[in-house]
Amino acid sequence: MIKKIKHWIVLLLLLTLLTGCGASAGQSTGGADSPVEITFYYPIAVGGPLTSVIEKMAADFMTEHPDIKVNPVFTGSYAETMVTAQTAIQGKESPELAVLLSTELYTLLDMDAIIPLDDLIQQHGGDAYLNDFYPAFMENSQTGGSTWGIPFQRSTIVLYYNKEAFREAGLDPERPPQNWDELIEYAEKLTVKNAAGEVERWGLEIPTSGFPYWLFQGFALQNGKNLMSDDGKQVYFDTPGNVEALQLWIDLAHKYEVMPKDIIDWATVPGTFAEGKSAMMYHTTGNLTNVRNNADFEFGVAYMPAKQQFGSPTGGGNFYIFKDVSPEKQAAAWQFIEWVTQPERAAQWSIDTGYVATRASSYETELMKTYVADFPQAAVARDQLEYAAAELSTHSNGEVYKAINDNLQAAIVGQLSPAEALKRAQQEAEAILAPFQ
Repeated sequence: MIKKIKHWIVLLLLLTLLTGCGASAGQSTGGADSPVEITFYYPIAVGGPLTSVIEKMAADFMTEHPDIKVNPVFTGSYAETMVTAQTAIQGKESPELAVLLSTELYTLLDMDAIIPLDDLIQQHGGDAYLNDFYPAFMENSQTGGSTWGIPFQRSTIVLYYNKEAFREAGLDPERPPQNWDELIEYAEKLTVKNAAGEVERWGLEIPTSGFPYWLFQGFALQNGKNLMSDDGKQVYFDTPGNVEALQLWIDLAHKYEVMPKDIIDWATVPGTFAEGKSAMMYHTTGNLTNVRNNADFEFGVAYMPAKQQFGSPTGGGNFYIFKDVSPEKQAAAWQFIEWVTQPERAAQWSIDTGYVATRASSYETELMKTYVADFPQAAVARDQLEYAAAELSTHSNGEVYKAINDNLQAAIVGQLSPAEALKRAQQEAEAILAPFQ
């Protein structure tokens, strides 16, 4: 009997110890004093050490906000990040926060994946906060009377040009091409061939992979109007102005022979330019810092040349907060957004990356004033916002992108004429968008 009592006492003691350990473990991960933890997906679409910039940003935020733990997760390209986010949402493991293309807005809304930010904005600055963002960036951030995304790593397409190459070709290095005719003229003068007729330096490179619709949209805006309706339900690919625009893009390679005839890779174009193998390029301003760090020659940045007018689509990513997470975590995600987008930090982000500082007040900071005074090229993309318009964004965005990109590339490699390619793209996109009419 005594042995049995002792046995039960030992068991009770063990249970007490185990219960105590369990309570301690629970307190260490979910107790009242532990920080709110949020996961933050982000992509990289430009050159340079952006991963370390993002990680430092998160670390600095957590130093100031020890009650919030931010876990930044690099998720590849924009497309890969969207797939990762969609997979997580479908698996009921949504992140709290992500930077996704601003153009994914309608897709995210159709998935019922994100929350409107209006209430959070009203609690933290209201209209004074919101109206400080450049209107061109807000076009891809708002719909239906609500704000769904906050501009972060945003850009426009700009013309980069090698001033030393301009001097060699007898061109004024302070006067980049202003229109399509001058673009052709300058590119012909800047193209250099050896005695065997092989190109040693291209006059121009415009990427035809990665984001062909985006580069094409620049030409379209310069020659008429945007590619889609404001509600994301219609596209305007097949127009005479767009056929003319696509013909120019093809002629630059095949008729004027000032850029490669093959597919020109998005990722390699900045490196080719920085190495002096091309004299001009169209690319995102998000590569500005990368080019500055790697080019050993003086270069300029300018608006893309005009046809009827100057024009560029905006580009890049917005912050989105996801629906299927607790209000506490949504609030924590908003705190991170609000902190990151404060004028000084938006200015520093622009300096570190080349992306446009998305708030006008950022350019009034001493930090940015000093930077622009030393490096005037940094103000070009901001100034071009006067002529910028919303990036192509529709319902079923990925499918519409595939329709336009596939047909653009078919035209670029000579499989279809510009008119045929844009007619097909229009028909395919209309079929995709039919359920939303």
